Amino acid sequence: MFNKKTIEDINVKNKKVLVRVDYNVPLDSELNVTDDTRIRLSLPTINYLIKNNSKVILMSHLGRPKGEAEDKFRLDPAAKRLEQLTGKKVKKFNQIYSLEIKEYVDTEMDYGEIIMLENLRFDPGEKANSNEFSKSLASLADIYVDDAFGAAHRIHASVTGVTKYLPSVAGFLMKKEIEVLTSLLESPERPFLTILGGSKVSDKIKVIKNLLGKVDSLILGGGMTYTFLKAQGYEVGKSICEEDQTGFAKEMLALAKKNNVNLVLPIDIIVAKEFDGDAEKKLVSVQSMPVDWMGMDIGDKSVELFKKEILGARTIFWNGPVGVFEWDSFSNGTRSIAYAIAGSPAVTVAGGGDTLAALKKYNLSSKFSHVSSGGGAAIELLEGKELPGVISLLDK
Repeated sequence: MFNKKTIEDINVKNKKVLVRVDYNVPLDSELNVTDDTRIRLSLPTINYLIKNNSKVILMSHLGRPKGEAEDKFRLDPAAKRLEQLTGKKVKKFNQIYSLEIKEYVDTEMDYGEIIMLENLRFDPGEKANSNEFSKSLASLADIYVDDAFGAAHRIHASVTGVTKYLPSVAGFLMKKEIEVLTSLLESPERPFLTILGGSKVSDKIKVIKNLLGKVDSLILGGGMTYTFLKAQGYEVGKSICEEDQTGFAKEMLALAKKNNVNLVLPIDIIVAKEFDGDAEKKLVSVQSMPVDWMGMDIGDKSVELFKKEILGARTIFWNGPVGVFEWDSFSNGTRSIAYAIAGSPAVTVAGGGDTLAALKKYNLSSKFSHVSSGGGAAIELLEGKELPGVISLLDK
């Protein structure tokens, strides 16, 4: 249940509306957008505002500039792609805020028009959540709409700061993301299976702990596997392993047993001599890892074991690849898991940048019930945290 006001709960007709979107999209060497998913996800909110004759003022970040303008991080490619998707001119400014922009919005901008401000992170006031910067942004509009779920876990000026100065509501994407992800924790159809991959246990400590009180089965894959195998006394060779997290791994294995959760780890591994896509490789059981090799993917028996869990589930959440899928030599595990989930009749939800990249690579995004636009925000929500960008919106 989403207990915050949305754009449908406030009068946006003929209003100046400041919209936080997440256009942190990948660009190629010629600065063309290579994946416009996040731009497309913002369209329902933008189209609703245009239909209601609002002046639409978009703001976003892109990449990790160091508090100053960098041409490679300008939002012009996103503005160009948005024009193509909406069929409407998008006036892009090269500043985030200026008196000229304010004057344009107040006196020259047409209702139903879209403008885009420059990359928010070109100003250090964004990440510092500066009151002055927040006030400047807020002064452009009558209403603030947050549709950037991917940034909802940030305490930044464009996420929480502006909410002190404007009536603040959620866009359609924000509402959908929160509803889908909270339903996983509160009312999943069972059995509920979560698959967590990625390289570090330390990145997923809180989410593992929280989910062990919510799920029926938990599959662990990817680099974090080896910390758990080490905790069980197995040799892990030169595989990525956080020695300082083996105690936590033992604690989680015990907690899973206590909560009657089926915690599933790989039983065979594709290992390589070195971290290279063309490295010599071989298949070994987890009991016979060579000391001078490293784990790169799950083996065929593990694939079948994981697929059996997927087949029996009614709700599935997947975050993180189970191998180095970027290299074809070590992509079989992640590809097999992706296809198995995509073919499942369960409610299927995926989140996280690498997971989304895998789905795009295998053209499977449309086969999932929901693909979350925010990796970090989704994980924090599943850790049981409240997101600053959601807390600061108006209550219903």
